[in-house]
Amino acid sequence: MSNETFDRVSGILKHIMEDNSVPRNIRRAAEESKEILNNPDEDSTVRASTVISILDEISNDPNIPIHARTLVWEILSELESIRE
Repeated sequence: MSNETFDRVSGILKHIMEDNSVPRNIRRAAEESKEILNNPDEDSTVRASTVISILDEISNDPNIPIHARTLVWEILSELESIRE
């Protein structure tokens, strides 16, 4: 279950990273989040919690475009299901 979720979330993060209309700091946070998700050495709940923390912070950034914010919210809801 969590591997499928991480794969879906990684795909969405990749989409954000490749979108040039998204500010660089947000693309960087997406890249960092993707690396954390793909780290098999950590427990899945720890990875999910860490990424939730990073993405929650950038979702409140006033410079994030609406379409990217919606994608971040989608990721957050997916990862919340793993954390619980």
